[in-house]
Amino acid sequence: MTKLIQIISIDFHNSRLDQAATTLFADYSRSQIQRWIESGNLLVNGEILRAKDKIHDGDELALEPTLENRVSWEAEDITLNVHHEEQDFLVINKPPGLVMHPGAGCNNGTLANALAFHYPELIKLPRCGIVHRLDKDTSGLLVIAKTEKFRSFFVDKLQTREVYKQYEALVVGQVIGSFSIDLAIERDPRNRIKMRTTDFGRDALSHVSLVKFYNGYSHVAVEIETGRTHQIRVHLSHHKLPIIGDRLYNPRNLIARDTSKEVMPLIQQFPRQALHASKIGFASIDSGDQIEFQCSPPEDIRSLISSLATL
Repeated sequence: MTKLIQIISIDFHNSRLDQAATTLFADYSRSQIQRWIESGNLLVNGEILRAKDKIHDGDELALEPTLENRVSWEAEDITLNVHHEEQDFLVINKPPGLVMHPGAGCNNGTLANALAFHYPELIKLPRCGIVHRLDKDTSGLLVIAKTEKFRSFFVDKLQTREVYKQYEALVVGQVIGSFSIDLAIERDPRNRIKMRTTDFGRDALSHVSLVKFYNGYSHVAVEIETGRTHQIRVHLSHHKLPIIGDRLYNPRNLIARDTSKEVMPLIQQFPRQALHASKIGFASIDSGDQIEFQCSPPEDIRSLISSLATL
């Protein structure tokens, strides 16, 4: 069965997710809907919410009933870069190009398939322990739950905005100092794979600071307090700071003035958005002390930085 999509109308504005979904997906019972919410088969704007969470006008509900049988996700011997491991969780350094889990248009070769191979006990958990996501072409740190106790703990921390997340990006344009972008985000009704800023979407807050400026290009750090779909990409594009290589929000592959002929093709042909999840931090489930993990950008972004440094 393919993914089922419903857009929330004003009639369901501020309703509980499970109540609205039961009406909109009338072929399924409320108990089944609640199980799918818990397992991550029913997403709101690409995010996992709780059954009792409120939804709003314009939100997108995406239901994938075929994912109920999670044990059908076949294990595949795909290399995993395990950055850190404890009894309750893993921290994975995801390479660019790796999809999170099987779904419409992608049946295998995903992070979930790799987790099922290297950690077969994770098949018992919803989404093989995946508790948050990165876009396919974004690299960097991901937390993977190894136990149901930690999965519930971490999802709750995400909901209460107690997970620290910092990204690095290479953008076209000059950033001076630091600033915040406080712009709500919703799905673009003219292009369902895109998001856009709006006055009526879900709140989204990003904090941008300059790492280094390279004659028309900026290496920036971005801390996000919310985790909306494509949040950093949308916010930076709206602020006239499109990310290098972002085919969706920088489709013209903008080039800064005075870019050398040697560097220009490297920027125009960069194969993915130059965006990397470099830090993640949260309270320890055992001690309550804050723990933080950090990793440098992969070789493709480091090479691009070296090229920009020649400008």
